[in-house]
Amino acid sequence: MSAGQDGVSGLAIAHLSSVDAILGGVIRVVGPYALEADLDCAPFQTLAQAIAHQQLNGTAARTILGRFISGCGNGAFPTPQAVLATPEGTLRTAGFSFAKIAALRDLAAKTLEGVVPDHDILHALGDEEIIARLTQVRGIGRWTVEMMLMFRLGRPDILPVDDFGVRNGFRLAYGLRKMPEPATLAAFGARWGPHRTAAAWYLWRAVELARAGTLPKPSETIRLPRLKRKRRRSRAARGVATARTTRTARTTRTARTTARTARTARTADKARKVRKTRAKDAGKTARSVRSVRKVRSKRRLTRGGAS
Repeated sequence: MSAGQDGVSGLAIAHLSSVDAILGGVIRVVGPYALEADLDCAPFQTLAQAIAHQQLNGTAARTILGRFISGCGNGAFPTPQAVLATPEGTLRTAGFSFAKIAALRDLAAKTLEGVVPDHDILHALGDEEIIARLTQVRGIGRWTVEMMLMFRLGRPDILPVDDFGVRNGFRLAYGLRKMPEPATLAAFGARWGPHRTAAAWYLWRAVELARAGTLPKPSETIRLPRLKRKRRRSRAARGVATARTTRTARTTRTARTTARTARTARTADKARKVRKTRAKDAGKTARSVRSVRKVRSKRRLTRGGAS
């Protein structure tokens, strides 16, 4: 570690220890802050490697990357143009799934479009702007970009609250029974700024101390932020949604009742028409019978008079 890094480490340790006694206890056991970032960051290569490592162990990912470099880059890491020009079958032979092939090609396309910036532009952007731009790439989430900010760009104030290791380290170091929610950890960790990267690094080390049985007990009991405003908004939102659902249900019931009433009225009207039709037909039949009887009667009388 250089003299400059020693100075940054000293500032981070002094700040974190002054604002957080529990984290200060972890720092005293772990020792100096020793995260060294590889600042020679090529965004396309870094994100392509991140895609290759997703859901795989390191050995499997390195094997796939080796095939990718030899098959698509002739021994050098492939360029975005080479990735777009490589047949899908070649990428499948290297070991990439269809989803990862789609992510690699989207990364290559967005690099050529300028959404994914080059090395110089990337270093000039702020943390949130980098996150906003890089998460437009298929398969690249906030956590992936945060790891890049910490380990490849050396950004000092990144707290990856969705990282399991960071959350578990916080739970262990602070003696909590449950894992903290990401939003709660973000609110509590605001006190660690502008050295939240160092805080995350020490929380990862807390997990290692717990495994070794050397994690110090928390020196005090903490109260996590309750995020009252968000809960009130959530209840209000649920109330509005419930009211809308109730109104929709009432409207639906009313519409169904109206439809049933209309069907009943139509059925009754049809029944009345059928009855009238039958009555008319019965009347016609009766008149026809009477007419036939009269004709027959007249014939009999005529025959009787003739005889």
